[in-house]
Amino acid sequence: MFDLDWIRRLIEMLDESDVDTLELSRLGTRIVLSKSPPVTAGLALADPPSLNAGSPAGSDAGTGAAAVGLEAADAVARTEPDEDLVEVHSPMVGTFYRAPAPDAPPYVEIGDRVSEGQTLCILEAMKLMNELESEVAGVIRQISARDAEPVEYGQVLFRVALDGTG
Repeated sequence: MFDLDWIRRLIEMLDESDVDTLELSRLGTRIVLSKSPPVTAGLALADPPSLNAGSPAGSDAGTGAAAVGLEAADAVARTEPDEDLVEVHSPMVGTFYRAPAPDAPPYVEIGDRVSEGQTLCILEAMKLMNELESEVAGVIRQISARDAEPVEYGQVLFRVALDGTG
């Protein structure tokens, strides 16, 4: 077991340092201390999305998530109003990458069918590459972030139409 006072001191040291995550194991007990939330897709059922109303294609990347302009390749696929959409949110602040390497194909494209646990993208935070996995099965209807651009905690990255199997 771990001494509770020792753990409190570790938390204080972690808060005061540049280290993001610390993992310890002793005699079958595992403790993970992290400043960032765990990397899992945050999900919420969405109202039919407003389709990038008012966001110019050339908007400045530094103006925030609300003003991110999407190019034609990243445009929203029109969906039926009664379609169940799930939003996949960024679980952290970081850089969004659609592919595992610059010369590799993207993990997913609009219209691709995804399964639960399938990698959707990579989020880089503090030089650590974190794979973001889908928590639902369905079809990608929107990719809301641009490749190699910064994303904010809670920002919608994908909208997925549920396929009724999971």
